[in-house]
Amino acid sequence: MADVAKQAGVSKMTVSRVLAGRDVAATTRARVLAVIEQMGYVPDASAGSLSSGRSPFIVALVPSMSSSNFSDTIHGLNAAVNTHGLQLLLGDTDYSPDQEERLLRVMLAHRPEGVMLTGSYHTTGTRTMLDRAKVPVVETWDLPRTPIQQAVGFSNVEAAFAMMRHLYERGYRRIGFVGGATRLDRRGLDRQKGYREGLQKLGLGAPRVIEYGDSPITMSHGGEAFTQLLAAWPDTDAVMCVSDMSAFGVLMECHRRGIAVPSRMAVAGFGDFEVSRHCFPRISTVSVDPLAIGRIAGEMLLAAADARKHGVPAQTQRRAVDFQVIVREST
Repeated sequence: MADVAKQAGVSKMTVSRVLAGRDVAATTRARVLAVIEQMGYVPDASAGSLSSGRSPFIVALVPSMSSSNFSDTIHGLNAAVNTHGLQLLLGDTDYSPDQEERLLRVMLAHRPEGVMLTGSYHTTGTRTMLDRAKVPVVETWDLPRTPIQQAVGFSNVEAAFAMMRHLYERGYRRIGFVGGATRLDRRGLDRQKGYREGLQKLGLGAPRVIEYGDSPITMSHGGEAFTQLLAAWPDTDAVMCVSDMSAFGVLMECHRRGIAVPSRMAVAGFGDFEVSRHCFPRISTVSVDPLAIGRIAGEMLLAAADARKHGVPAQTQRRAVDFQVIVREST
């Protein structure tokens, strides 16, 4: 700043006023801005945040940057907060609560305006940090009974049960489930829970569950898991998958084996990824609006941040988004 002031022939205070958008003579402002551009000067944001007690960031932590659903959630969040002059600090937790805690510890040092988390399972350290930071928090992609502050999402259990009901109504009775082997993907575990509830409530017998592969689940995981499913239960007539990626892997393995879909084997996914809409046959799936989840989360954070500025305590609330079973040729 001193270099800019010297080059522009003004005081450091004048440069500071220009950067803060305060009243400065138009000619002086133009001269200072020209020097800033010429020198490539970038103001120290950390110094500004120390003086103001805040920085123009929203922290957003997702389990995987490669998932189109989580990517869309980030797009929705960014659209909501960007118009208010806020930017995103992104972190990939790789489905690990410990990694989430480590990332959050670093990012909270930047004094963000709010934090968006994915899911409702967090370490004690994460919850303690957020409680001490007194920063607005929104959990997404789940509807915990007791959210940290606010939550926007849906019940993965209910969504999976809805898919089971669809398969039952289509006449399938020997239904298997293909999921991941990790216990870290809590949403995947909830989908398996919905599958098991469907078996019980619809009177469909014992579970046929294959857990294979670490999160994020891929197409190759689906094909390998389906092979194990058929080896254990050869008479299976339908497969419910934890995601569309694994469902596509199952579908390709059916093609390789000459198994007709859906007359011999029904295949159902979860997430309504692009691949499920453009393969053959197209895959029946559960659709949720990830953009809406991100947008609503952003709106919640903005409202909470504004309330905090006015001394209003944070409120606990849960907002449900709709899910829908999309019926396609695979079932």
